[in-house]
Amino acid sequence: MKYNFKFLLVLATFVAILSCEDYLIEDNIANVASASYYPTPAGLEDAVKATYGIMKEYYGPEIGWTMGVFGTDTYQEGADGSHKYVNRYDSGHNSAARYFRDTWRIFYRGINQANAVLNRAESVEGISEALKTSRVAEARFLRGLYYFVLVRHYGGIHLSLEETEGVEVEANKTSAVEIYKQAIVPDLEFAISNLPETQSDYGRATKAAAEFLLAKVLMTRSYTGFAEGSDASRSESLMSNVINNYGFALQESVMDMWSLDNESNKEFIWTVQNNKSQVDEGLDSYGHRGHLYFLMEYDKKPAMTRDTENGRPWKRFRPTSYMLSLYDRTKDRRYDDTFKHVWYSNKEFPGLKIGDTALYIPGPGLDKNGVDQDAKWTDAAKSAVPHQVYTTGDYNNRTFPSLNKWIDNTRPNRQHTQGQRDYVLMRLADAYLIRAEARLKQGDTAGAADDINVIRTRAAWDGKEADMQITSADVDIYFILEERARELLGENHRWFDLTRTGKLIELVKKHNPTAADNIKEHNKLRPIPLDQIDRTEGGYEQNPGYN
Repeated sequence: MKYNFKFLLVLATFVAILSCEDYLIEDNIANVASASYYPTPAGLEDAVKATYGIMKEYYGPEIGWTMGVFGTDTYQEGADGSHKYVNRYDSGHNSAARYFRDTWRIFYRGINQANAVLNRAESVEGISEALKTSRVAEARFLRGLYYFVLVRHYGGIHLSLEETEGVEVEANKTSAVEIYKQAIVPDLEFAISNLPETQSDYGRATKAAAEFLLAKVLMTRSYTGFAEGSDASRSESLMSNVINNYGFALQESVMDMWSLDNESNKEFIWTVQNNKSQVDEGLDSYGHRGHLYFLMEYDKKPAMTRDTENGRPWKRFRPTSYMLSLYDRTKDRRYDDTFKHVWYSNKEFPGLKIGDTALYIPGPGLDKNGVDQDAKWTDAAKSAVPHQVYTTGDYNNRTFPSLNKWIDNTRPNRQHTQGQRDYVLMRLADAYLIRAEARLKQGDTAGAADDINVIRTRAAWDGKEADMQITSADVDIYFILEERARELLGENHRWFDLTRTGKLIELVKKHNPTAADNIKEHNKLRPIPLDQIDRTEGGYEQNPGYN
């Protein structure tokens, strides 16, 4: 692929991640000749770490959030941003679109970096075979992940298991069934067999992470026309191992889990690492930017100005009315833990002192005490208080409930875009919900209900745990998707959840008002980027439905 591999030269500048005690720190290494450096012990270490580094271009910046959140049933567009075509499925949703192009580029660059490790590792001397095998397993884990991202976005794609060092003008379009069979599944099976259960550097791939990823891979394949009969049962078995055998544990509450003081907690199975000093100083130009995109325009409201405590509101993603309706707040605390309710005055304003309540969003429906907040806050009631109150009828693309998961008030200034949070790709609650899905696929609705109830028990208000329990009769794929929305909101699973289960078109048409009239069957895949088509000798086959 001429377009891709022009950017994949191993001789080019690459990001390497250097270990420091118990986590991975990024550093920039330029002008390194792979032919002489990679076949050394230090070179192999840096080559593997560089394979991790590439995914930070997607997992953290706006591109990854947009590709996972937009165009679904849970989020629609806010006021700002240049990539609304991903949500709208309109004429801009085409093969020339930047984010479709860049997603392709990023993960093929990662694949070629992994191939460079795998092709050169055998010649490395001065390192134990056990360590070499472990590093190879990390590279194969990452290659499996990167192909999994691409095949879910684009379907049949180019397959290469060999390093490309120069410009290529030829490319194959290998079917999805073969991408799973030749790359994703064998890579992850190798990783499971050869990765350690723990790593001295927090953030490296582990056996549990590989099992988790293969379980999700098999669950995804189980819905396809090329599914293998054991996919759902293998997925269940792998997730059972993750759940039962590595000491992972749900945090006491959602709020505990997302505390910046608790980033290495036992619920997280695998995360993409960010380092505070590097993101603060600009040495890492990516970081975790989720704190930017899910916030309403609070900073132009009375008595408010932008600050680090409340975040820099880029107003990209607004929750749909459907999403906000999914919480029974009388027993489920996740709405209250997930969304922000109060903004306190941070500038002088008539009738308000610094620190007074300036803005209040009580949220939809009945609150934990059973009080209907929309009914309570009549126009007269709003006028009787000195602060602004925004109820359901006041929501628009600038004013809406703001997701609170990603707030990073440790940024060095209010404008700083890079955040220090690690990007969570795998956590235990997701493992339970994928296992529930696998059990449902096999007809075990009782087992699925048991898994879902584990999550719902943690989500309950104190004393409401029994009220949160469901029975096997409640379980179907729609309930699981709703539970995934409640639990994993804003964590970038939704587009893949809907495409995996075949519910994208149906649920977007029902619940995303901007996208409903435009989305078509072919939008279950992204368009092959125009660059790929134009720069391949003889062209490159476009996905059906796209020009």
